[in-house]
Amino acid sequence: MSISDDFHVYDTTLRDGAQQEGLALSVADKIVIAQHLDELGVGFIEGGWPGAVPKDTEFFERARTELHLKNATFAAFGATRKPDTAAADDPQVAALRESGAGVVTLVAKSHDAHVERALRTTLDENLRMVADTVKHLREHGQRVFLDTEHFFDGYRANRAYALEVVRVAVEAGADVVALCDTNGGTLPRELQDVVRDVLDSTGARLGIHCHNDAGCAVANSIAAVEAGVTHVQGTINGYGERTGNADLLAIVANLELKREHELLPPGNLAESFRIAHAIAEVTNVPPSTRQPYVGLSAFAHKAGLHASAIKVDPDLYQHTDPALVGNDMRMLVSEMAGRASVELKGRELGFDLGGTKADRDVVSRVTERVKEMESRGYTFEAADASFSLLLTEEVTGKRASFFDVESWRVITESRADGEAVSESTVKLVAGGEREIVTGEGNGPVNALDHALRTAIERAYPVVNKFELVDYKVRILDSGHGTDAVIRVLIETADGEGSWVTVGVGHNIVEASWEALVDGVTFGLLRHKEVVR
Repeated sequence: MSISDDFHVYDTTLRDGAQQEGLALSVADKIVIAQHLDELGVGFIEGGWPGAVPKDTEFFERARTELHLKNATFAAFGATRKPDTAAADDPQVAALRESGAGVVTLVAKSHDAHVERALRTTLDENLRMVADTVKHLREHGQRVFLDTEHFFDGYRANRAYALEVVRVAVEAGADVVALCDTNGGTLPRELQDVVRDVLDSTGARLGIHCHNDAGCAVANSIAAVEAGVTHVQGTINGYGERTGNADLLAIVANLELKREHELLPPGNLAESFRIAHAIAEVTNVPPSTRQPYVGLSAFAHKAGLHASAIKVDPDLYQHTDPALVGNDMRMLVSEMAGRASVELKGRELGFDLGGTKADRDVVSRVTERVKEMESRGYTFEAADASFSLLLTEEVTGKRASFFDVESWRVITESRADGEAVSESTVKLVAGGEREIVTGEGNGPVNALDHALRTAIERAYPVVNKFELVDYKVRILDSGHGTDAVIRVLIETADGEGSWVTVGVGHNIVEASWEALVDGVTFGLLRHKEVVR
């Protein structure tokens, strides 16, 4: 058997994940995500519910010609036939049959109360619905997986009936029966006991499908594998209704790195970080920085004590090598940082500060300066570019500068039609020439950004590549009301990457200007412009 059939990695991002609040996928989005999932190396991609959802019907039609999968097989999702009819006559079963998918995943009721109150049929008829639909699709050459909805709740309510649903499905030809913790409330030990009982009682090949309502979806999935299931369902980034589904990347990483299962093609686990963030771009749902394995903060270290240990051996404060999932270790510089944090962060940014006494003196100065600045409201853990400029200044003895600012001002005019327009004027010297530039924008920061880049573009044309892509404001001492200290974080991009700078002041525009100037300065250094 191939690895993918010994153990199924089954992704349901395009169907169950798409039920997340605020997440809406077009057919084009689903095609792009499916391509990423195939690159990751999952065995099965659940594309949606053809026949019930027009968008999903279109997806399967387009996927036949637009997608040529190397690793995955498409699965069409749907329900068993309706009560008191034949599978061959059910139009939704026909849509599954005609979808072109090599696998059909059927959802069936395994909780007696759901059968009687939701389906409004008898327990015996529900069993016939399962058997007839599985047999019909198998006769037409499709492989069938069965998702037993609300299985663990059903097992608690009526163990005998829940087990009978599994037996009937297997006898009818289902390859896998996935036990679904649909409400997400089962805990790992109970779930593991149930899985073992189902295996012993039915001999079926079992899968697991967990939701995260009790925060246990990944733990439950791993507990099920340890109890004997060989088919795991989940979504990328844990997308899904309510609190989400089991995060498939965390499940796979845990099983490959901690339990030595071979689930993805060799080397593909290292694509996890890239693919998680690529899919997040398509869904337009910002990824959690604290997501296990692939979050930006998953291997970020802030405390000085941690940094001292990591300097000796990174494994002392990391449970695995971040490179194995395509991530990186990051050092965060803050008021909690000690010398080791600054030294390691400097190394990350290209400064070797571990040698001479002069280097050690730089580390000491930077450490104290960071602590003093953070006491005034600055933060460097999210503003690497500003920290790099500070470090450069301490190493070279001067602040990196490409232009001299004489003055700047900004006004906002409210017009009779209700539109508010901001206008800024910047006076500076760049490349030996004095520039006086006026810029307009839809706010004071936008106007200042336009004026600043226009003023220096003749001396530094590369600045035309720069774009302000994110802007965050935080009030640090709200007790002072409108006289509070303001912190601004600005992210700038150049089409090749991005960087974040920080500014602090009692005036929001003043803090923004500081962050803007740092952003442009770092960008020019990044493009190796010559510092005056």
